[in-house]
Amino acid sequence: MRTLYPAIEPYRTERFPVSDRHTLYVEECGTPGGIPVVFLHGGPGAGLAPYHRRFFDPARWRVVLFDQRGAGQSTPFADLTDNTTWDLVADIERIRTHLGIERWLVFGGSWGSTLALAYAEAHPARVTGLVLRGIFLARPEEIAWFYEAGGASMLLPESWQRYASAIPEAERGHMLDAYWQRLTADDAATRTAAARAWGAWEGSSLTLEESPATVAEFAEPKVAVSLARIEAHYFRQHAFLRPDQLLREVGKIRHLPAVIVQGRYDLICPRKSAHDLHVAWPEAGYHVVLSGHAASEPAIVDQLVDATDAFAARLRPAG
Repeated sequence: MRTLYPAIEPYRTERFPVSDRHTLYVEECGTPGGIPVVFLHGGPGAGLAPYHRRFFDPARWRVVLFDQRGAGQSTPFADLTDNTTWDLVADIERIRTHLGIERWLVFGGSWGSTLALAYAEAHPARVTGLVLRGIFLARPEEIAWFYEAGGASMLLPESWQRYASAIPEAERGHMLDAYWQRLTADDAATRTAAARAWGAWEGSSLTLEESPATVAEFAEPKVAVSLARIEAHYFRQHAFLRPDQLLREVGKIRHLPAVIVQGRYDLICPRKSAHDLHVAWPEAGYHVVLSGHAASEPAIVDQLVDATDAFAARLRPAG
């Protein structure tokens, strides 16, 4: 089974202004003359983690990673103004042009898969291929599955009870709206408490076996505040996408090589979305593995590293 490549530090970092308001943290690692790839993190609002650099052979790839608007080290933190899917798509193009990259592989999981599809469908000529994990198409039923009662709540009742307890019983019929009211409240303590409950619910659902360390990490205010505020902002607007837009427009990218990796027991992004994408895009490689949602789960790591190695050989053949 494949494992992550050894830990690596960026050879270049910068703070890149993409508007009068937003400045993004951008880093590059691997080999400056390597095959270009852009890594799109999840959330939205989750930001980068050091292990994200390790899905790629550093001797062969020039890996570009960045914190999306409002996330991680980008500023202003947790900001919702001028923060939409299409702002992020434009940011990816700004980064590509700024770095002098003609075309690149697009790698994204969870929300990153949503953004990868939106970007590739908008700019197919700039994409050499896609590696997608934990497919999320931002459809109403996907959002309701995880954030409203009757979906993932049926499988994780203890975690759901903690998530629901942050909201008065009379408001629990519309959890996303109830959380939104608290995540945008004037009182900072109210915002933080709601964000921590939201983050803990998401952290409890990430892995096949619940990890207390992951729950604690996602409930930490520095992670939870940007994650919860930006996710609620996006999901109330169905990620600023038209109904079934990503599936309807997949014909724009079906000529591109792609790999889809999906956990069979993913509770955050259930397999139905990956199946629907596979049906619309039968040419893409499709791998369902025995895991949950997290990119760090061994079976998912195995497939993702195998995919990037295969793309490295394909995009720059030996000899």
